[in-house]
Amino acid sequence: MCGIVGYVGRRQAVEVVVEGLGRLEYRGYDSSGVALVGLDGRLGVEKRAGKLANLRALLAARPTMEATVGVGHTRWATHGAPTDRNAHPHTDCHGRIAVIHNGIIENFAELRAKLEADGHKLASETDTEVVAHLLEECAEEGLAEAMRRVCRTLKGAFTLLAVSLDEPDVVVGARRNSPLVVGRGEGENFLGSDVAAFIAYTREAIELGQDQVVELRASKITVTDFHGAPAPTRDYHVDWDASAAEKGGYDYFMLKEIAEQPRAVADTLLGRVGPEGLLTLDEMRLSDEELRGINKIIVVACGTSYHAGLIAKYAIEHWAGVPCEVELASEFRYRDPILTRDTLIVVITQSGETMDTLMAVRHAREQRSRVLAVCNVNGSTVPRESDAVLYTHAGPEIAVASTKAFLTQLVACYLVALYLAQVRGTKSGDEIAGIVARLTEMPSKVEEVLGTVEPVRKLARSLADERCVLFLGRHVGFPVALEGALKLKELAYMHAEGFAAGELKHGPIALIEEGLPVVVVAPSPTGQRVTHEKIVSNIQEIRARGAKTIVIAEEGDTAVEPYADTLIRVPAVPALLQPLVATVPLQVFACELAAAKGHDVDQPRNLAKSVTVE
Repeated sequence: MCGIVGYVGRRQAVEVVVEGLGRLEYRGYDSSGVALVGLDGRLGVEKRAGKLANLRALLAARPTMEATVGVGHTRWATHGAPTDRNAHPHTDCHGRIAVIHNGIIENFAELRAKLEADGHKLASETDTEVVAHLLEECAEEGLAEAMRRVCRTLKGAFTLLAVSLDEPDVVVGARRNSPLVVGRGEGENFLGSDVAAFIAYTREAIELGQDQVVELRASKITVTDFHGAPAPTRDYHVDWDASAAEKGGYDYFMLKEIAEQPRAVADTLLGRVGPEGLLTLDEMRLSDEELRGINKIIVVACGTSYHAGLIAKYAIEHWAGVPCEVELASEFRYRDPILTRDTLIVVITQSGETMDTLMAVRHAREQRSRVLAVCNVNGSTVPRESDAVLYTHAGPEIAVASTKAFLTQLVACYLVALYLAQVRGTKSGDEIAGIVARLTEMPSKVEEVLGTVEPVRKLARSLADERCVLFLGRHVGFPVALEGALKLKELAYMHAEGFAAGELKHGPIALIEEGLPVVVVAPSPTGQRVTHEKIVSNIQEIRARGAKTIVIAEEGDTAVEPYADTLIRVPAVPALLQPLVATVPLQVFACELAAAKGHDVDQPRNLAKSVTVE
């Protein structure tokens, strides 16, 4: 989860590093720190608990160290409370080596005990500090070789960056099961958890593979494996710039990203239809023959991406006619799933670095199943380790609570379902073209919703003192209800639950009491007539028990009007596509309610954007 930045070049390192941390703070904000290799031969380490603003204030109050080499860290705490003492960077006994770390070192207790037995004095509770002392023990070999040697002793997931006074012109990085990318500049080079760390300076990046070490100098980048052999890398160009990672006048990144959804959906659809009207998914490296041989699909994801997977199941089974299951990535490999060569695993991940999802990919590959990734971040680990990938092209998403990534994941999953239908012949070309045509209308439909959400904001403010909100849905409305509840938990710190409306009478109806707000996602009365009739009955059941009913319904749906205390209208769209419009008011609702409570919308407590530990 943590954000890490490294710099070697001609600029003042502290400015580059702190700016990069500002762009990475969404990855963790329990504490932050920097280590600078001073031109005067000193190693300057400054760190503070709390958000990055605390570190900025500390640095502003002290004389600036002249340094052109440095590393920085913003933390999501795992080992040790978020205190000044546990903040990164950590140093060795003599204060000559500084280390920052993202991930978990699973054998740190064993390593720490040995170091302490050998006379090392460790000052923190973290797993990271052991690395600084291990590097100290073999410092005479040079920082890069010491890093390779130390990495061979570590277990777990880690990205490590280190600087040393003995080699003042270099930053050394290493990665295993945790993200690290190189930024290539002119007379300067960068390291970061993702490209946002250095996007203000360069858009030329280099992917680092598994178990690799990089030596970063101002004019040279050297990459090896953990044994010192030259390692392959891949250069790529980042297709967005620094302005895409700025708020652009919005109060919160989340509001900006909600507003960007029409464009993001359009970008995900761009270039997917060939000259003969057939879907052409450029990143689809699985052959038609392989896809025709698939007899089961398992969608694997976490959090919001899992909700996208639940909706994908409806589309895949309805359009492609393939049995589909949906699994939480954190549970997938531990239940010993039955996987074969004819099983297709579809993994959904915004960052491409989610550790639970990555481990699911590796387990599926070990069982010889094919893997298709739906991902937003080019060059990230999950797509690189999958058989095929469909990039969502949502652009950077900085707010921790996912919005535009979710909608673009839905669009990508619809495209996967339609592509399978095309290859397998379960839908005619005309039928697929018709659905794609409706998909291309979705950006304008989302725009339409965004133009009518002011009453949703007003409603949210009026409910700021509530302690609980329930969400109900049927068919694809059920995952939308789950997503609405998750957003409220993440942002407003409220008890919120999503239920399949048909399950209401099997227990959850006991929660209904006078004045309880209940959000109901009503299916289309034309596209889902039977389930619509049933959800109208559900609304009457909860209203009869005193609930405050908030109903999301499409234009023209008059059947719900007598039973809705608050009615939120969305455009009429095909039933399977309704989540693209029904989710948007729930995003706005959660954002506004959290703001009314005085919470940090972009950086909710205890969370981080990319969960890179298990």
